[in-house]
Amino acid sequence: MTFKSILKQLKLFDYILIGFTLVLSFLPAIFTYTHLTTDTNEAKTIAYVRINGEVVDQFELSKDTPHQEKTYYPNEGQYNIIEVDGERIRVKEDNSPDQIAVMTSWISQPGQLSVCLPHNLLIEIKSVGGENTDEEELILPL
Repeated sequence: MTFKSILKQLKLFDYILIGFTLVLSFLPAIFTYTHLTTDTNEAKTIAYVRINGEVVDQFELSKDTPHQEKTYYPNEGQYNIIEVDGERIRVKEDNSPDQIAVMTSWISQPGQLSVCLPHNLLIEIKSVGGENTDEEELILPL
């Protein structure tokens, strides 16, 4: 069958159905875009630094946050240098064998993690305050 013969077989309702399906396929992208661009001025972005599961430090990530570096010593012979630069944070340097946390580089969005397993160090970014919180979106099974 050729393309012209296929077009001759299509009726008006077929064209309407194809058009409706195309429009419907873009709805998830539109929803995602509007959800990501909503301005939540009240929400603060906080980076939590955890060693062995305990929060040892936290940094508010905003445009006004000054550039700083801080060194943590999780155990004897281990070190991690954390760098905070405005709205982002990273593990700048450590002496772990795989360097996975260093290669993760900058993180800035709520929900992102940077993990150094040999040192049990975790940097987690959370959004605090504002309208949308993780607890509101959490659905627990009965």
